[in-house]
Amino acid sequence: MTKDSSNAMWGGRFAAGPDAIMEAINASIGFDKRLAAQDIQGSRAHAAMLAATGIITDSDANAIREGLLTVLSEIEAGEFAFATALEDIHMNVEARLKELIGDPAGRLHTGRSRNDQVATDFKLWVRDQADAAIQGLEALIRALLAQAEAGADWVMPGFTHLQTAQPVTWGHHMMAYVEMFGRDMSRFRDARARMNESPLGAAALAGTSFPIDRHMTAQALGFDRPAANSLDAVSDRDFALEFLSAASICAMHLSRFSEELVIWSSAQFRFVTLSDRFSTGSSIMPQKKNPDAAELIRAKIGRIMGAMVALFTIMKGLPLAYSKDMQEDKEQVFDAADTLMLALAAMEGMVRDMAANVPALEAAAASGFSTATDLADWLVRALNMPFREAHHVTGALVALAEARGCDLPELTLEDMQGVHGQITADVFEVLGVRNSVASRVSYGGTAPDQVRAQIARWKEVLG
Repeated sequence: MTKDSSNAMWGGRFAAGPDAIMEAINASIGFDKRLAAQDIQGSRAHAAMLAATGIITDSDANAIREGLLTVLSEIEAGEFAFATALEDIHMNVEARLKELIGDPAGRLHTGRSRNDQVATDFKLWVRDQADAAIQGLEALIRALLAQAEAGADWVMPGFTHLQTAQPVTWGHHMMAYVEMFGRDMSRFRDARARMNESPLGAAALAGTSFPIDRHMTAQALGFDRPAANSLDAVSDRDFALEFLSAASICAMHLSRFSEELVIWSSAQFRFVTLSDRFSTGSSIMPQKKNPDAAELIRAKIGRIMGAMVALFTIMKGLPLAYSKDMQEDKEQVFDAADTLMLALAAMEGMVRDMAANVPALEAAAASGFSTATDLADWLVRALNMPFREAHHVTGALVALAEARGCDLPELTLEDMQGVHGQITADVFEVLGVRNSVASRVSYGGTAPDQVRAQIARWKEVLG
């Protein structure tokens, strides 16, 4: 394609084509060709509307429709020759359409601009990615539910500050991530609902004098309604920012879980065994089994959050309506969406495959004076002791056990009565880790029955 033929697309405004540097910086076809399917989808809806409103003839609309299907098939088959001189996916498609059907191709752009066209294409693409993220999150949640159901009774240490705090159940811990990823799913759904307004027909920025039917094209493209302000419609990228915001929070949750899997799979913890499918060996140390998938997921939030910051930076200083800066809105969103879907799939695989080391979990749950809070609560209930005094007495008993080199259940009744004379043998009923988790029956607590209730609730939510 020569520069002169490229200039024809501009209607003769410029006498000479851009030089190589300008062509390179101005072109976006290297990345926005990913919008080909959405571009053709939008153009087909626009052509059908133009015919329905009498702006173009039915025969021209049919020729455009058939020509666009041919272009799409060429792109999907890898037979389409993208030209940098034509700048973007819109011009590449239109130029090929003209080669295929001649003059009717020139009528396709009636009543629209590349400004509303790219906003529509990009919004359709981001909407598809939100749907994909929701599906990926649902698959991950189902994997977590399976783990929670299997281990609703397994005891393990709960941590604060990465120090042993209180015993919890494996199922309860898995369900914590179900709640996190459930919120992520709702964020993507909220963003999708908010973005579901069609920019098509807003034209360059002011709308058009042609009698177009924007409600028709909005409906054809699955939007709830057309965007209500043409200036906003072409300059809005909130939908991409919301997608990246939701993706960043989701990636943060994936990173937190990855960090736990890295810790749990270490020789020092031995809480879980990750499958060979999601681990690698060492080139020099034959005993190593590295949790590389978890480590890579943990790192990927940097790319996703970086994409969000990049797009915020692009948009923050732009006056209405469209500026060429907005050509830089896509690459980071493409990368973030790809990265998120890969991370979700890898995490789902790890969760489905991982095996909990139940004896190691229970042994760790009983260490670190994890039932100290149960002891303090018993002192309040059984002896009517103010909690602050109970806290003090329990601290003294922990210090005694630490000095003896034993855990709280291993102290004798005489030992305990030496700290507080009213303690009775009933105290030992609350000191075991299984007794501890069974007693946490408040809504959302770690008691197995509560865990199973939450599993049932989520199964009903997912259907």
